[in-house]
Amino acid sequence: MKPPIYVRPLTPEERQQLEAGLRSSEAFTLRRCQILLASARGQRPAQIARQLGCASQSVRNAIHAFHTRRLAALAAQSRRPKHTRRVLDGEPLRALLHERPRAFGKPRSTWTLRLAAEVCWEWGLTPSQVSIETIRQALKRLGVNWRRAKRWITSPDPQYALKKSSATG
Repeated sequence: MKPPIYVRPLTPEERQQLEAGLRSSEAFTLRRCQILLASARGQRPAQIARQLGCASQSVRNAIHAFHTRRLAALAAQSRRPKHTRRVLDGEPLRALLHERPRAFGKPRSTWTLRLAAEVCWEWGLTPSQVSIETIRQALKRLGVNWRRAKRWITSPDPQYALKKSSATG
């Protein structure tokens, strides 16, 4: 079994900053200061966790963060993911949208973002049902504005360009 983790000995400046953090309006900063001061008093992480009503792993995380980032560990970091995985590649979506929805057994003749998301999932282009925002972002990466889809969707009809120009003016 590993020995319990404690915060390293605090400098007078660090102790002063931690005590000032007890008056912080930020809950994250307040909790971190409480954890670090309790650890400096010699309390074990499990004791601190019971006293503060949090998980003992949260206490250990706070102590590790203080050891690596010093007083910067008192401020909350961004919770955004560092990397995101693209669920949908743009080119298969472009090919899909060049077909008619009726070719996929849908009762409509025009695409909507919701319908494109549904067909992408049914045909295995995405691992799960995606939102219309995911479809919109994939189109954006392709340089396609959904409102101007009429400019890039084509038809296999040889007279399509003539018909389109006469219909749109």
